[in-house]
Amino acid sequence: MSHVVIRAENVSKRYRLGAIGTGSLVSEWNRYWARKKGKEDPFSKIKVGGHVKPAEVADINEFWALRDVSFDIKSGEAIGIIGKNGAGKSTLLKILSRVTLPTSGSIKVRGRIASLLEVGTGFHPDLSGRENIFLNGAILGMTKNEIVRKFDEIVDFSGVERFIDTPVKRYSSGMYVRLAFAVAAHLDPEILIVDEVLAVGDADFQKKCLGKMGEVAGQGRTVLFVSHQLAAVRALCNRAIVMEKGTMKFTGDIEKGIEKYLENKGQIGAGLSIADRKRDSNLSLIAKIIDFRIITPDGVNPEFLDATMPFQAVFTIQSYEEGARVGTQFIIADDIQNLVLIDSGSVHGKIYKLPMGVSEVSCVVAPTFLAKGDYHIDLVLQLHNQEGIDRVTEAYRFTVPYMDPYKSGYNIDKNHRIGLFHVDHQWDDAMHLGSI
Repeated sequence: MSHVVIRAENVSKRYRLGAIGTGSLVSEWNRYWARKKGKEDPFSKIKVGGHVKPAEVADINEFWALRDVSFDIKSGEAIGIIGKNGAGKSTLLKILSRVTLPTSGSIKVRGRIASLLEVGTGFHPDLSGRENIFLNGAILGMTKNEIVRKFDEIVDFSGVERFIDTPVKRYSSGMYVRLAFAVAAHLDPEILIVDEVLAVGDADFQKKCLGKMGEVAGQGRTVLFVSHQLAAVRALCNRAIVMEKGTMKFTGDIEKGIEKYLENKGQIGAGLSIADRKRDSNLSLIAKIIDFRIITPDGVNPEFLDATMPFQAVFTIQSYEEGARVGTQFIIADDIQNLVLIDSGSVHGKIYKLPMGVSEVSCVVAPTFLAKGDYHIDLVLQLHNQEGIDRVTEAYRFTVPYMDPYKSGYNIDKNHRIGLFHVDHQWDDAMHLGSI
């Protein structure tokens, strides 16, 4: 039977903005009396002018990274902590790892913790990889015999065997994090805490790390994972804590947590021009995308798309030179960046020779049979040699509200982890083969 291994009760963390100390007793005394009299901190770089109340001075010079966060985590749970930059995720992990103390509230932890919060945490740059394994292992609570017993396994997992006797100051950031994660993961902790640092590693190592964290969780131990890679969070975790501006917005099922995190992204519709959207453009200005729209049997630029119906994708392109040879491409991905479809005119041999000025290029797309969920379309404009010259990220967003192609009453929902789209197929009736 699982039991609570982490309990947070009304945890808050406050930081003071500007200079922390003045360097002299006299200056600190002047700062103290200014605060008592309701005046500005004479040493603060944040100036407001006039006479303010002491409480207002505190508000001006303080930042609350966390406010009244409470939750329980049980053994064997894999928790994804998600939220925007500045939401308080890393501060929360530092408190859980006992790197810093909360300003108020309490944290109770039961079990040995291994944490990886920053690249090279606990490493000394002048020591070799071998020496840092023993140093970092000791910091994390491993005995010398335990480190010796697991040394070869740690080195093999990290993939830095060739450089194990080289000072780690000569390691790349990827090598740093691989070795640090290998040590932390082989501590056999009751609780493994991992921040976004895995983003430094390559794809193979990220896959290996996710596998190791899944193995830890599968052994009845607890994993806390902070990442902006929602697909990885969904694959590993069964529960989510959603942070927003230092407060806990949601805790519960991972699918509902991701949905809660994404609910404020909103729809990018016809009201926002392509020019205002995030894009990556080559400054040669041979040509660029100036508009994009979807045409369906039900209307133009629909917010909700019937995935059982075809649609037409229409590019409007501005060419800055006569006879510009370009190809078009659109990419459909879901809300956590799972790639669903890439369709390129180049695949069909369609390279357009455009006159100077404005032209339209369109493509008719057969029914996609996308599962219920939220999706977006990225647009790419390429030269005839497939060099990209313009890319518009999230040029268009849409929702597939319901997916029941056979009218069977079964809604195909990607949040049920049954795939991103449906392939049309037909089941035959059962055939009786006789008695056994």
